[in-house]
Amino acid sequence: MDGRERLQVAGCKLQVGRRAKTFNLQPSTSTPGVDLYVGGTEHAVLHLLYARFWHKVLFDLGYVSTPEPFFKLVNQGLILGEDGQKMSKSRGNVVNPDDVLGEYGSDAFRLYEMFMGPLEMVKPWNTKGVEGVYRFLGRVWRLFVDEKSETEFEQAETTATEAQRNGELLNLIKLNPSIKDVAATPAQLKTLHACIKKVTEDLDGLRFNTAISAMMVFVNDAITWETKPVSVLREFLVLLQPFAPHLAEELWQKLSANTQLPSANLAYAPWPKFDAALLVENEIEIPVQVNGKFRDVIKISATADNATIETAARASEKVQQFIAGKTIKKVIVVPKKMVNLIVG
Repeated sequence: MDGRERLQVAGCKLQVGRRAKTFNLQPSTSTPGVDLYVGGTEHAVLHLLYARFWHKVLFDLGYVSTPEPFFKLVNQGLILGEDGQKMSKSRGNVVNPDDVLGEYGSDAFRLYEMFMGPLEMVKPWNTKGVEGVYRFLGRVWRLFVDEKSETEFEQAETTATEAQRNGELLNLIKLNPSIKDVAATPAQLKTLHACIKKVTEDLDGLRFNTAISAMMVFVNDAITWETKPVSVLREFLVLLQPFAPHLAEELWQKLSANTQLPSANLAYAPWPKFDAALLVENEIEIPVQVNGKFRDVIKISATADNATIETAARASEKVQQFIAGKTIKKVIVVPKKMVNLIVG
């Protein structure tokens, strides 16, 4: 900054060069700070320097109540080129976002950037990775949409006018007939609430990649359901909306148009809360060993005592062939972990 552009604070008067502006600031005892500051290190270092400087000046003058402007700082990592080097025109490794958007759409582009890895890590770009999340969004679409109606839409689109493509043709796409306004089963609720818990906690921790993984697990399970409850799918779309807003909004509107549930704007729909009671495991799997070697896995009640676990291990068909005609000298039971039969 040269001598003609001097900055000074005199009371509440800010002067830049010959121009001055007086701010009617009043001392504050409850000025909130910024909850979260996210920025790359290359830009944020200098910005934080002058942001903190001015904030501390205002704090010393009594105009703000916090000594620091930001309560939490997160530096996101750089996105490298596919060659592992920093993107630059001179290296020729720059990825044009318009090309990715044109081929895969903004939802897939947005989703891949969050799925690449932890936010703070430096990560190389891989266009093939976009194809992976694009296929995931395709599975989400097929979870909701009737494939027969989609085929009819594609056939009609070949002879449609531009106006029809942008409007009425989309009405040909119908919901999957397996989607019904029925009560969810305990297993379906467990799958949903496990997803809600994971996505909620990961969003709070800015762990976007693992939150997306949790939604992939949900879709893989939900797509096999013979009957898909509307209430479960609606809550899933609320979870999906921050990651793929365009697809989620389109499916939300189709779901609302075919049900009696309210069709409020998805972006303002209340965030679902998970019920911990639905996540309690009623049945667990325990590995069974014979003389320290793995032989089978048994399913047992989560509340089973050691005697019940031992009986189930002895009754296993795969274990029987290793203990038949032998004396069981000792049984080691580690509750909810493993069973080891020592034979001689």
